[in-house]
Amino acid sequence: MKRALPILVVLVVLLAAIAIVNPHFLEPAGFLAFLKRAAPLVILAAGQYFVIVSGEFDLSVGSLVTAEVVIAARLIDGDESATWPVLALLIVIGLLVGLVNGVVTTKLRVPSFIVTLGMLLVLSGAVFLWTGGAPRGALSEGFRTFGRGALGPVPWSVLILLAVGAAAIWLMRADFGKTLMATGDNERAAALSGVRVDRAKIFAFVLSGLAAAVAAILLGGFAGVSAQVGQGLEFSAITAVVLGGVALGGGRGSVLAAMAGAFTLEALFTLLNLYGISGALEFTVQGVIIIAAVAAGAVRLPWKFTPRRGDAHAAS
Repeated sequence: MKRALPILVVLVVLLAAIAIVNPHFLEPAGFLAFLKRAAPLVILAAGQYFVIVSGEFDLSVGSLVTAEVVIAARLIDGDESATWPVLALLIVIGLLVGLVNGVVTTKLRVPSFIVTLGMLLVLSGAVFLWTGGAPRGALSEGFRTFGRGALGPVPWSVLILLAVGAAAIWLMRADFGKTLMATGDNERAAALSGVRVDRAKIFAFVLSGLAAAVAAILLGGFAGVSAQVGQGLEFSAITAVVLGGVALGGGRGSVLAAMAGAFTLEALFTLLNLYGISGALEFTVQGVIIIAAVAAGAVRLPWKFTPRRGDAHAAS
């Protein structure tokens, strides 16, 4: 909680600023609508957090979201009876994509930036080849319930978000969280101390793929079917994580702070929209946040980015 305090303060300030411009925002209906809109990004940020805190990146989640929404629409095509089998298939696809990313990164020693960038291109190309840029089919009402429906006054997306958040916090407080932190902080030292580094990183990628699958299910119901539904979400998730104070080098940060960073980013974009500022500025804001985070990390943790003289000598 202590690590999340700075970003939570920023979030409260932004929410107050939104409430000043739109007094209805803090009413139950208005605030729940904000949580519902932010839920997919917050869930993606939680998944991205596991990968980043282990010292890696996952750039494939945005294209994975798009692919899953397009696949769901094509396979369901309005048939209610296909809803649950397709939902199960989407979860399996998310897990498999995460598994492939993790195995190639750890076992073949390919940098995760390259692996997941390649997966992004593979999924984007596959979606375009399959749809020709115009997705076909339709989602069933049962599928849309998770993104649009509610249990009483509370949207299903908010309930799913709460469940994901609780699970993420529990994982980081368990032995897995300590293992992941040690891996990101100093991979070699963690391995020498008996930590199964590869397994921890693979599991982190699998969790990221699972988070993308859940986000796709929510976005499919909320935003509908589009070949651009997940465009840019990978960068938004990374921005949210670093906004929450998580070190891009790994080994530092709180999952609660990462999720608060996603809420903060969504609140910032909401405020910009209320003031009529162009949506194109969102990419500029994300770019500035990422550059500032990398620069700050390099200043605070130079040992994470600069090889020691002894290491350079040994490598030669």
